[in-house]
Amino acid sequence: MTNFSVNGQPHRFDGDPDMPLLWYLRDLAGMTGTKYGCGQGLCGVCTVWMDGEPVLSCTLPMRGLDGRAVTTIEGLSPDGNHPVQEAWRVLNVAQCGYCQSGQIMMAAALLKTNPRPTDEQIDEAMRGNLCRCGTYPRVRAAIRHASKEA
Repeated sequence: MTNFSVNGQPHRFDGDPDMPLLWYLRDLAGMTGTKYGCGQGLCGVCTVWMDGEPVLSCTLPMRGLDGRAVTTIEGLSPDGNHPVQEAWRVLNVAQCGYCQSGQIMMAAALLKTNPRPTDEQIDEAMRGNLCRCGTYPRVRAAIRHASKEA
């Protein structure tokens, strides 16, 4: 039995220990904000936090979650008003929007540890989060905007 929390709520899992966290979140917990991208940990679309650090949920097996705390896009800010989410709206970052929950979770993690990052630090932190639409300049601008709001 795996006991952990998601967005501050207790969860239990007694299934296949190799099941990726992503499938638990989407299929069993009904939290569809975290998206499936590549399934190999290469694109960052499935980024969530484990114990406050960004992780790729598509490659994180359930067996590694006992006693851990997971935060998804739904838990970043229940009302959707985290400074990064607000910046995303103000600057109209999303185009198709598919990668944005992973982008937002990674950006928020960056600002937690580095509230005033340089463009180079933003690019380095975000390099593992791919966007098929190429919204990278808007992502960087939104992170800069959110850093001023934080």
